[in-house]
Amino acid sequence: MEWQVLSSASKNLRVNLDPRTKLFLLITICILVIGGQINGIMLIIRPALAAISLILLFTAGKRKISNICIGVYVFFFICENFILPVMTGTLGFILLFFSGFITRLLPGMVMGYYTVETTSVSEFIAAMKKIHLTKKIVIPLAVMFRFFPTVIEEYHAIGDAMRMRGIRFGGKNIFKILEYRFIPMMICSIKIGEELSAAALTRGLGAPVHRTNICRIGFHFIDIFLIFLCIALFILSILSKIGVF
Repeated sequence: MEWQVLSSASKNLRVNLDPRTKLFLLITICILVIGGQINGIMLIIRPALAAISLILLFTAGKRKISNICIGVYVFFFICENFILPVMTGTLGFILLFFSGFITRLLPGMVMGYYTVETTSVSEFIAAMKKIHLTKKIVIPLAVMFRFFPTVIEEYHAIGDAMRMRGIRFGGKNIFKILEYRFIPMMICSIKIGEELSAAALTRGLGAPVHRTNICRIGFHFIDIFLIFLCIALFILSILSKIGVF
């Protein structure tokens, strides 16, 4: 099953990171890339973090989607830093909007996708127990880890059913497309959320007992390297804001 995340991480995964490292990387990318500046040292930090997320996705075996993301990011990064300074008018404004949108959001989306695809729910729960995070946060996050892949899987199933009935995007009746595609998707999303929440309670995730976990997680050299790299990038960004660079 393509979107299965309850199973262990893929065996062809070359870089097996601890779930805590993945979350720290995700937080770092979201803070520095989405909310960071676009001048000074950030011109190096932002593409460096984007490169880390894209390389991790490539090593996870998602080569097709990673190559597409690399091409899209490089194109808009070049546009933002080399083409836009010499452009004016409406076309320049449109290109500025898409360049800023892609270069800021794509790395975080790639890192989020990598985190969900390469982390099982059991590994995630084990990692959260290591940092003593409360169950009030762990259980909803564990449900969300399974929610998005299930919704995407359901979306593809609805699409297959609609194609069997000759209803496709780009047809003449746009209202019929919306009715037969998005309304079932909304209803299924609500039902999936309820079922996953019930399944989490049935499995005893919220029970006041000590749960065992067979997942072996821990920090390795690559985890320590990436964590210290993220800390160093945070320090550099702070120094850049106070005018050191």
